[in-house]
Parts: sequence; structure tokens; C-alpha cells
Amino acid sequence: VQLQASGGGLVQAGGSLRLSCAASGRAFSNYDMGWFRQAPGKEREFVASTNWSGAMTSYADSVKGRFAISRDNAKNTVYLQMNSLKPEDTAVYFCAAKMVIKREYVYWGQGTQVTVSS
Repeated sequence: VQLQASGGGLVQAGGSLRLSCAASGRAFSNYDMGWFRQAPGKEREFVASTNWSGAMTSYADSVKGRFAISRDNAKNTVYLQMNSLKPEDTAVYFCAAKMVIKREYVYWGQGTQVTVSS
């Protein structure tokens, strides 16, 4: 599966952005989807994930209550709605996919930059 992330940009603290990740290739509903981010000088970290149907989600503590992950299997797209953004959310955001029966994310998008100014 190929992944294409979009929607990043520059926003002031307290603002919102919605990231999208469009998937092509094999059946989208065969994959759990996740969002990760990497800030300069830091390791990549988990942000949020959703299972193949969208019925189950998980979030990093740092984004709980502010970010929401969702997916539209008819459009082969996963979203990350980011509200109440903080400067520490500044990072390159990556979407990733893993087959439902696997533990590791093996398919990665190219990343989209999110910059939050104070």
C-alpha cells in the first residue's frame, strides 16, 4: 500500500489543522492505521492509531483530548484532526499502515510538516 500525507502547515498556538493520508494499492480495510511524528533532534513517536474499522482508537497521552483520528474506508483515507495546537506539537507527521494481523507498521507515507508558532 502507498501512503500520501497532506494537510500540514503553519498555525498559531491554539489553532487547528486536519491532516489527511490517502492510501492506494491493496484493500484499505485490511490495514490498521497510525500517525507518528518526529520533531527536530528527537526520535519518532507515536501519536494516534485506529483499527481497520475505525471502531478502536488509541492516543499518546500528550495529545489526548486535543487530537482525533478517524478513517473513511470508502475514500481510502485516514485523518488526524488536531485542535488546541501547542508549539511542542511542531514536527513532521507521518501516517503509517500495518496489516491487521501484524504488530509492526511497515508502510509509511512521506511526512507532512506541522509548525505551531507561539
